[in-house]
Amino acid sequence: MTKARTERIAQQIQRDLADLLRTEVKDPRIGMVTLTSVEVSRDHSHAKVYYTALGDEKELGGIAEGLQRAAGFLHSQLFHRLKLRIVPQLHFEYDTSVERGAYLSRLIDEAVGGDS
Repeated sequence: MTKARTERIAQQIQRDLADLLRTEVKDPRIGMVTLTSVEVSRDHSHAKVYYTALGDEKELGGIAEGLQRAAGFLHSQLFHRLKLRIVPQLHFEYDTSVERGAYLSRLIDEAVGGDS
């Protein structure tokens, strides 16, 4: 499979999952979740779905649990939406890049503010 095709599949999975989470998943633990990216394996058998959400550790743990419980349902819904022979198994991972970016930005602001 070509890299461009794998990337298109990842983008389509991200769009469809975002729609499914918004409209179909009724788990109250899964509130405002933002899907930041999807990485599909070369053989299209697995997909890492990176997400962010606001909340403390307890809420984030509940979101992670809710997403894992919904993974089978989401996989079956993707099977109906995508015209693929193989729909990847979904693995949800919390994306820390947003928090890390905010932390680094705060450090830069403090360093620049300390120079004056």
